[in-house]
Amino acid sequence: MIAPVNRAADRAAVRAFRPQRTIPAVVVAVLLTLLGLAVAAETISALAGHPLRWIPYDRMLAWATTTPWQSPAFLAIAALVTLVGLALLALAVVPGRPRMVPARTGDADLIIGMRPRSFTRALAHAAEEVPGVHSATARIRGHAVAVTATTSGWDEQHFEAAVRDAVLTRMAALSPVEPYQVQVKLKERR
Repeated sequence: MIAPVNRAADRAAVRAFRPQRTIPAVVVAVLLTLLGLAVAAETISALAGHPLRWIPYDRMLAWATTTPWQSPAFLAIAALVTLVGLALLALAVVPGRPRMVPARTGDADLIIGMRPRSFTRALAHAAEEVPGVHSATARIRGHAVAVTATTSGWDEQHFEAAVRDAVLTRMAALSPVEPYQVQVKLKERR
């Protein structure tokens, strides 16, 4: 039985299984906290009249005032800082690989998901049930499922349509929240 479409339930399932970037977030948070603590300690100690001098301000100021902007050292440091910043932004913006494929239940309080490997195995098994298909594999690539089926090499159009129909039928039964396109590739058995 196919679960009814419920937009609130679909949004809840997608939100629940959204991949998180925990490790990069923890690294950035720890680095920013340590930097903030160092600046706070330097500021408070300088205001108290006994500067800690953990950060060599005098040497940094002297280097900054005597180094021209076209200096290779300055350009290399600026490029490195820019690359690190862009990498951190990319990690934050680009979603990670999902750990679960959310499935439609029709109930916003009931959220279920399938492992991507289990989902693709079920779709490959559906392709293998087509008469004349000896083996099949399936992989998720973005919002598409790529199915590779090994056949005896008869009518290629017949097999492609039959495999696509079998995979789409199984996918409808599994009822994933997000739609997937099915791409079928046939290989001849040797």
